[in-house]
Amino acid sequence: MPVRTCVGCRARTSAGELLRVVAEVGGPGPLVVPDPRHRRPGRGAWLHPDPACLRLAERRRAFPRALRVPGSLDTSAVQHHLSAGQPRSAAQDTTDAGSVPRQATEGKQVDPS
Repeated sequence: MPVRTCVGCRARTSAGELLRVVAEVGGPGPLVVPDPRHRRPGRGAWLHPDPACLRLAERRRAFPRALRVPGSLDTSAVQHHLSAGQPRSAAQDTTDAGSVPRQATEGKQVDPS
Protein backbone atom coordinates (compact mmCIF):
# COMPACT_ATOMS: atom_id res chain seq x y z
CA MET A 1 0.00 0.00 0.00
CA PRO A 2 1.34 3.48 -0.82
CA VAL A 3 2.66 5.78 1.89
CA ARG A 4 1.03 9.20 2.31
CA THR A 5 1.62 12.17 4.63
CA CYS A 6 -1.05 13.45 7.00
CA VAL A 7 -1.64 17.16 6.36
CA GLY A 8 -2.28 17.67 10.08
CA CYS A 9 0.58 16.05 11.97
CA ARG A 10 2.86 15.56 8.91
CA ALA A 11 3.48 11.89 9.84
CA ARG A 12 4.02 9.44 6.98
CA THR A 13 1.63 6.48 7.13
CA SER A 14 0.12 3.93 4.77
CA ALA A 15 -2.86 5.23 2.81
CA GLY A 16 -5.10 2.59 4.42
CA GLU A 17 -4.76 4.26 7.81
CA LEU A 18 -5.56 7.75 6.54
CA LEU A 19 -8.77 9.45 5.46
CA ARG A 20 -8.68 11.03 2.00
CA VAL A 21 -10.42 14.37 1.65
CA VAL A 22 -11.15 16.37 -1.50
CA ALA A 23 -12.28 19.93 -2.21
CA GLU A 24 -15.79 20.36 -3.55
CA VAL A 25 -16.39 23.72 -5.18
CA GLY A 26 -19.97 24.91 -5.50
CA GLY A 27 -22.83 26.14 -3.40
CA PRO A 28 -22.03 28.83 -0.82
CA GLY A 29 -18.29 28.24 -1.03
CA PRO A 30 -15.59 25.60 -1.35
CA LEU A 31 -15.65 22.87 1.24
CA VAL A 32 -13.58 19.83 2.20
CA VAL A 33 -15.49 16.55 2.00
CA PRO A 34 -14.37 13.11 3.23
CA ASP A 35 -13.60 10.39 0.70
CA PRO A 36 -13.32 7.19 2.78
CA ARG A 37 -13.43 4.91 -0.30
CA HIS A 38 -10.74 6.90 -2.16
CA ARG A 39 -12.98 7.19 -5.23
CA ARG A 40 -13.94 10.87 -5.55
CA PRO A 41 -12.41 12.77 -8.46
CA GLY A 42 -9.96 15.57 -7.95
CA ARG A 43 -6.85 16.28 -5.99
CA GLY A 44 -6.90 14.70 -2.55
CA ALA A 45 -5.26 15.37 0.78
CA TRP A 46 -4.68 12.76 3.47
CA LEU A 47 -5.55 13.04 7.14
CA HIS A 48 -5.51 10.74 10.16
CA PRO A 49 -9.13 10.04 11.18
CA ASP A 50 -8.48 11.95 14.40
CA PRO A 51 -10.01 15.31 15.39
CA ALA A 52 -6.60 16.44 16.71
CA CYS A 53 -5.04 16.09 13.25
CA LEU A 54 -7.99 17.95 11.73
CA ARG A 55 -7.49 20.83 14.18
CA LEU A 56 -3.76 20.90 13.37
CA ALA A 57 -4.46 21.00 9.64
CA GLU A 58 -6.96 23.85 10.09
CA ARG A 59 -4.56 25.82 12.29
CA ARG A 60 -1.71 25.37 9.80
CA ARG A 61 -4.02 26.26 6.86
CA ALA A 62 -2.92 23.03 5.20
CA PHE A 63 -6.08 22.23 3.21
CA PRO A 64 -5.96 25.15 0.73
CA ARG A 65 -2.27 24.43 0.06
CA ALA A 66 -2.63 20.65 -0.27
CA LEU A 67 -5.79 20.83 -2.38
CA ARG A 68 -4.57 23.86 -4.37
CA VAL A 69 -7.73 25.87 -3.76
CA PRO A 70 -7.42 29.61 -3.07
CA GLY A 71 -8.98 31.03 0.07
CA SER A 72 -10.34 29.24 3.11
CA LEU A 73 -12.26 25.97 3.03
CA ASP A 74 -15.20 24.80 5.13
CA THR A 75 -14.24 21.60 7.00
CA SER A 76 -17.60 20.96 8.71
CA ALA A 77 -18.29 17.85 6.59
CA VAL A 78 -15.02 16.26 7.73
CA GLN A 79 -15.73 17.25 11.35
CA HIS A 80 -19.14 15.60 11.12
CA HIS A 81 -17.63 12.48 9.54
CA LEU A 82 -15.07 12.15 12.34
CA SER A 83 -17.57 12.85 15.13
CA ALA A 84 -20.01 10.28 13.73
CA GLY A 85 -17.38 7.56 14.29
CA GLN A 86 -17.46 6.50 10.64
CA PRO A 87 -13.81 6.66 9.64
CA ARG A 88 -12.90 3.35 8.05
CA SER A 89 -9.63 2.40 6.50
CA ALA A 90 -9.37 0.79 3.08
CA ALA A 91 -8.38 -2.48 4.75
CA GLN A 92 -11.70 -2.53 6.64
CA ASP A 93 -13.64 -1.89 3.42
CA THR A 94 -12.53 -5.23 1.94
CA THR A 95 -15.54 -7.00 3.44
CA ASP A 96 -19.12 -5.81 3.62
CA ALA A 97 -20.58 -5.11 7.05
CA GLY A 98 -22.96 -8.08 6.84
CA SER A 99 -20.61 -10.60 5.28
CA VAL A 100 -18.44 -13.21 6.93
CA PRO A 101 -14.78 -12.19 7.38
CA ARG A 102 -12.48 -13.48 4.65
CA GLN A 103 -10.41 -15.76 6.88
CA ALA A 104 -13.52 -17.72 7.92
CA THR A 105 -14.37 -18.59 4.31
CA GLU A 106 -10.93 -19.54 2.97
CA GLY A 107 -11.02 -23.20 3.84
CA LYS A 108 -11.96 -25.92 6.27
CA GLN A 109 -10.08 -26.42 9.47
CA VAL A 110 -8.57 -29.91 9.49
CA ASP A 111 -7.80 -31.85 12.65
CA PRO A 112 -4.04 -32.60 12.57
CA SER A 113 -4.33 -35.95 14.43
